Amino acid sequence: MDVRTLMRRSARFYADREAVVHGDNRLTFAEAWDRGIRMANGLLAMGLTAQDRVAVLEDNCLEASDFFLGAGIANLVRVPLYPRNGREAHAHMVGHTGCRVLLVAEKYAHEVEGLEKELPDLERIFVRDGAYEAWLARQSAVDPDVPVDPEDNYIIRHTGGTTGRSKGVAYTHRAWLAAGRDWFYAYPPVEPGDSCLHLGPISHGSGYLFVPIWLGGGRNVMADHFEPLATIDLMEKEGIGYLFMVPTMLNALNHHPSIAGRDWSRLKCMLVTAAPIADDTARKAHEIFGDKLWQGYGQTEVLPVAMMGPRQWFAEVEGSRPLRACGMPLPFAQLEIWNEDNEPVPVGQSGEIVAKTDGQMKGFWNNPEATAERVVRGWVKTGDIGMLDANGYLYMLDRADDMIISGGFNIWPAELENVITDHPAVVECAVFGIPHERWGETPCAHVVTDGRTPIDEAEIAALCADRLGSYKKPGRVVLSSEALPKTPVGKIKRRALRDPYWVGHDRKVAGA
Repeated sequence: MDVRTLMRRSARFYADREAVVHGDNRLTFAEAWDRGIRMANGLLAMGLTAQDRVAVLEDNCLEASDFFLGAGIANLVRVPLYPRNGREAHAHMVGHTGCRVLLVAEKYAHEVEGLEKELPDLERIFVRDGAYEAWLARQSAVDPDVPVDPEDNYIIRHTGGTTGRSKGVAYTHRAWLAAGRDWFYAYPPVEPGDSCLHLGPISHGSGYLFVPIWLGGGRNVMADHFEPLATIDLMEKEGIGYLFMVPTMLNALNHHPSIAGRDWSRLKCMLVTAAPIADDTARKAHEIFGDKLWQGYGQTEVLPVAMMGPRQWFAEVEGSRPLRACGMPLPFAQLEIWNEDNEPVPVGQSGEIVAKTDGQMKGFWNNPEATAERVVRGWVKTGDIGMLDANGYLYMLDRADDMIISGGFNIWPAELENVITDHPAVVECAVFGIPHERWGETPCAHVVTDGRTPIDEAEIAALCADRLGSYKKPGRVVLSSEALPKTPVGKIKRRALRDPYWVGHDRKVAGA
């Protein structure tokens, strides 16, 4: 099976139902599919052929579905860029995947201007400006019916890199369908007319829900930004049944005064994932929304791995602490806890979480060395330290690697360290995650300066925001003239700097 063929079937059977919504703009399945076909033909007319990579930089909007559908219809490989990133990250993602075309919303065009002159494979930047609708209307409405093999690449998403460079994670059509199927395995069934709200960009985590909702005849409701009151109003107005939400968003809804007295009768499933959630946030949301909350665990590299619905999450279970858990192994996922020798440990012991799923990555794009490090005997090593109890609850206790999750976004210390050490005043630097009341975690940069060149904390934060995007800037900067602690072989002891900030916490990951 492939994504294009199954989505085409739904476009035929649900032709007159609403498929995509953004604000007051609405498309039926027939209208959305027609626009997708025209987009596919427009891309093919640029000289693209099956399995070419095409990057896209945009927010959620009606037009975003054109490319989502069109790339699949033309059997092109989507490479989503993230609006929160800076130009340097955009250039890397486009360049190392060999994208031939970059489609960009007009509001972001200045961020990628001139990249086609810098990247040898990038032939064209297509700006979706005021002339876009006329351009789309000129394209052929005849389905090109490009052959698609289930093992063809469907999308390349990016994850952080320990060396500061993000890695491309490739999914086949078969793997993307399997991931969507497994996300929805434990949810109430999708029925024609159900609505799914995309608060986060469909280029990011929320995009995993787009295809399953479409296949079930549901409506994909797009929001181009998150604002608590607007979200509450939209959820009630559109009768939202499904949505993906990070804990920081849920916490904001919990504490908004207008949340009381709303009608949540059509809400079926609110998936809270991408970062740990605080107990109080979960309890408060359960009081407000009732038995509508699900929590899941997975990574871009392997997903979904674990899930639990409200009856597992908020239960009293002897021998378990469900509120501190991040899910239970899904029926079609294999999950183990390994020691440092890559061997399973007994139930109740901690170690690295490893998993196998039908929806796991094909591998890191053009990076066999990194793939070999993360995939051992077919198992994907997550880099998370966890534990399974006797009842099957999975607990995430710490991270084996140094990744920081802030507000649901992954941040790798090396990304910030590479930028900070470019400053002439900086001798060396270490970045690590510390607790943050709002975001769960935030990067802390411990910076050793030469003591001569002027520099302050705000300058360091601004440098990171400019190069990498504002969401990756450190929430705290510590300037010092003393050398960083190191191992006998000269490696920075990042944990020695990090651990004092986590005193009093029973796990070294924080929830929002």
